[in-house]
Amino acid sequence: MALEDVERQALNWRTAKKSGGDNCIEVAHWGDMVAFRHSRRPDGEVIIYTKEEFDAFLDGAKKGEFDDFLQ
Repeated sequence: MALEDVERQALNWRTAKKSGGDNCIEVAHWGDMVAFRHSRRPDGEVIIYTKEEFDAFLDGAKKGEFDDFLQ
């Protein structure tokens, strides 16, 4: 599934409040999917996940399953 440049520009990209400078991951709804991109490269790669995949990741993050990546 490809996200065309025109569609990418029209998405409502959001970042976490803690993000700042050039360390932002942006997230947007794309139909029934969730799109991700890096704020430093808005015209770069966009990764698309299903809502179920995104839900599974958020659940793990909330439970601290990825905290070791910050050490």
